[in-house]
This record gives sequence, C-alpha cells and structure tokens, in this order.
Amino acid sequence: MAAWDAAAMQDFGFHPHVLMENASRAAFAVLEKEYGPLAGARVHLYAGPGQNGGDALALARLLAAAGAKPLTLLARPRSRFRKSAAYNLRLAEKLGLPIRPLSRAGRSMDERPDILVDGLLGTGFRGPLSPDFAAFVAKINAASGKSLIFSLDIPSGLDGLTGRPGPDAVRATATATFEAAKAGLFLPHARPFTGRLHVCPIGIPAQIKAAHPASFAGIAPGIMDHVPAASPLMHKGTAGKVLVGGGSPGLCGAPLLCAMGAMRAGAGLVTVACPAGIEPAVKAGRPEIMTAPLPETSPGAGWSADMAEAVRDMATAADAVVIGPGLGRGDGGEAFLAGLFSPGPLSVPLVLDADALFFLADVPDLAARLGPRAVLTPHPGEMARLLRLSVAEVEADRPGAARTLAARTGAVVVLKGPGTVIVDGSHAGSPVILSPHAAPNLAVGGSGDVLAGVVARLLAAGRSPLLAACLGVYWHGLCGERLSRRFPRRGNTAVDIADALPRVFRHPQP
Repeated sequence: MAAWDAAAMQDFGFHPHVLMENASRAAFAVLEKEYGPLAGARVHLYAGPGQNGGDALALARLLAAAGAKPLTLLARPRSRFRKSAAYNLRLAEKLGLPIRPLSRAGRSMDERPDILVDGLLGTGFRGPLSPDFAAFVAKINAASGKSLIFSLDIPSGLDGLTGRPGPDAVRATATATFEAAKAGLFLPHARPFTGRLHVCPIGIPAQIKAAHPASFAGIAPGIMDHVPAASPLMHKGTAGKVLVGGGSPGLCGAPLLCAMGAMRAGAGLVTVACPAGIEPAVKAGRPEIMTAPLPETSPGAGWSADMAEAVRDMATAADAVVIGPGLGRGDGGEAFLAGLFSPGPLSVPLVLDADALFFLADVPDLAARLGPRAVLTPHPGEMARLLRLSVAEVEADRPGAARTLAARTGAVVVLKGPGTVIVDGSHAGSPVILSPHAAPNLAVGGSGDVLAGVVARLLAAGRSPLLAACLGVYWHGLCGERLSRRFPRRGNTAVDIADALPRVFRHPQP
C-alpha cells in the first residue's frame, strides 16, 4: 500500500491531501451504512499524529457537515502532526470544530458517545503499545456494546502483517480499510478486533496496481462464479473423473471422505485405489464410489512400491488424482510415494494431502519433481515437518512458511487452518492469498480430506491449480460458516461438510 501511495503521488501527481480526502469520504460512507443517518450523532474521534489521525480529522469535518456532533481527541501535541494530518488539523481548527488533547480531555473521555472513531495508529505499528496508547485503547474498548466503535484502516494495536495485537488492540464494531485489505486483517489473531471489514477504494489507478503487484490478496465471493456449470449434454465421463489413493487399517474413512468431497463438488466418477485388504470396508462406505483393490505383498502389508505402477496406470484414465488420505505411515508408504514419481510426475493434476506429506518430508528430492500441476494441502503440523520447524514457528509466520514450501516445490501450497494461506510456487513474486473464513465447524477429523476432494474435482474440471485451490478453500470455508448456524456449538461431522457443498453453492453469499 505504501508503494501504491508513493507511485500515485510521484508518478501520477496525486496530492497526498487528495488521497486522505478520498479515504475520509470512503470511511464516511461506511460509517453511514453501519450507523444510519448521522445527523445529531455524538462522535468522539481519537486521532494519532500519523495518517490515521489525519483521516480522523478529515472525517470529523465531513461529520460536522452532515449535522453530527464530532469531538476530536488528539493523542499527541499539535506540533507532532505532519503533512496531510497537520493540514486537516489546521482546517478543522479554522472551521471551529471542537478539538482537545487526550491528556486534558477530562470528563469528555467519560462520556458515552454514539460513535467512537479509532484513528490512533496505522498499518506501520509494530508492538508493543506504549503505556499511554494502551490506556487510550482500553478506554475505547470500555465503550464496547455501548458505542459503535469504528476503526480507520486497521484497529489500533494490531500488527498489519501478522494480525497480532500488541498485546491489546481496539475491538472494533467495524473497520474501513483503504484500497486493499491488509494481510493481518485476514489472519486468525485479528478476528476478535476487526468487526465487520469493509475494503474501500480511494482512487489508486489500475496502472499502479499492475506495476506494483500486491504482496497479499484476499478471496472474494465472486470466485464462486468459477464453480463448473452443469450442462444438459454432460455425462458421468465428462463431469470429471477423480482417482483417490489412500486408506489403511483404521483409516478407511479418510479416502471415503475425500471421495465424497469430490462427488458433492460435482465429479462424475470417483474411484478409491486402496490396499486389497481394506477394500471391502471402503466399498461398503458409499455404493456410488468405485474401488480399485491393490494387491498387497502379504495380507495386511499395506502400501508398497509395487502399487505405484498400478496407480500410475489408473491415473492415465483420470482427470485429477489425490494421494494421501488415510495412507498410513507404514514401512512401504515412502517407497510407494517414490515409485509414484518415477520416472517423472503424473500426467494429470495432483493433490498431495495427509500422510503423503508425511513421507514427502522424508524424501526431499521428490519436492523438486512435483511441479506446477501439484497442490499440497498441509496443516501446521505437516508443514512443520516439511520445513523442519516447530509448529509454533510455522504459526508465527504462516505466510512465510507457505512461501518457503511453494518455492521449494514449485507447487501451489495450501496451509490449512483459520485464515488459510495459499501460495503459487510456479510464479516468483506471486501474492500470498488469504482465506476470509475461520469457522470452528471445520475443525473436525476428515475436514481436510473433504477439502482435498473438492480441490481435485475442480482440477478435474480444468481449473488451474491456483484457482482450484482458492475456489476449493473458499467453498469449503462457506460450508463451515453455514454449518456454524446449524451447529452453533459444533457437533457436525466431516460428512456434514461434504453434504453442505451443493447446498452452499445454491446460495454462495455468506
């Protein structure tokens, strides 16, 4: 965002006052939408000395013109305000708007206005909060439930990159962020603080965005338009053929759930390839799912290198393949995975999930053979093993972890969890894509298997690996959001997630 601002001013001649005015007008429109008619509303605006404080001062002027009763409270002496913030401070003073230092606000801070505007700190904040700003944040939060709390660009106290509070942050009713949602706003630590998030354009030209691609991007609801449409001329062979390789004693349900995800997302034919010893259990799970029993070297031996050639042969008749759900961690799994990529990658798009990722961590030279047609779907524990990090280290920098694995493999990486992170390793400099969903109802066994099946079905329909990953994650997340209404205290299963897929598609808006 800083690069966009600089280019708008240096290359296109935008005056910084214009960008700040655009931001304040966008914020005013959001505030009116959140609160309703603003005439007569008592509004306290907390203004720091930076850009956010300038936005608050410009907003105070617009509020006064609309008949509201703004009071701006300055977090720092007037002499600390610079550039456009100083300009808007002088303008507000010339117009006679009420302005007081927070240090001498007295009883004004004890009043309960209708609206509290947070313009204290911006996206450049890196914690911890100073004692006085911590007190200001606490004062704003004390009004929660009594006043509408409205943050400009980002709730003060949040780190714009990690979404972590420092150690506290304003708990906004709503946040108006300008031109592009900051990465941290999508990450799980930020959820209790952002409230309803509005992304507001402020006039940055498209040429600038093209010349300076964003480092982060979100997934918009319009992505659901890319779900494959039904055709009256289609048949099961043209609706997408998915092959799932997985299953082992005690883990027969995982490939079934993956297959259900693919079917409920619209695949025409789904086959589970599994060791012969567990094939009856898999076959009994869903009659519409086909099975391909793989001969074992001895009864109960499980996966082996000998099975790799058979799976490679079956893959030639499929449109997409998933390897890993319920594969188990037996002695032959690593040899099977190595054989699957010998002499080279499969001829169709591939999703690697679950135990396939466990073995991939032990055969690092396989990573270079995956290439741009593969999608990897690790959870934080699997990512930690792949990168030789602790789970805490992965969680501390989820975007960085996803970038690292994507760069090593050239594949699309989906780091699962609240605020799922997606990175395309086939293009250097690709943005980190963040899912807007964080649904507790997705935190059940088998949820990731369903997601792998959805992504595979989208690959089978010809969607690119990046689009299939983003669309699959968004669709899966919508299911979680919807199930949270049916099961507000959880209690749903992964089967419920799969069964929700076609229903959510009919009404894709959350």
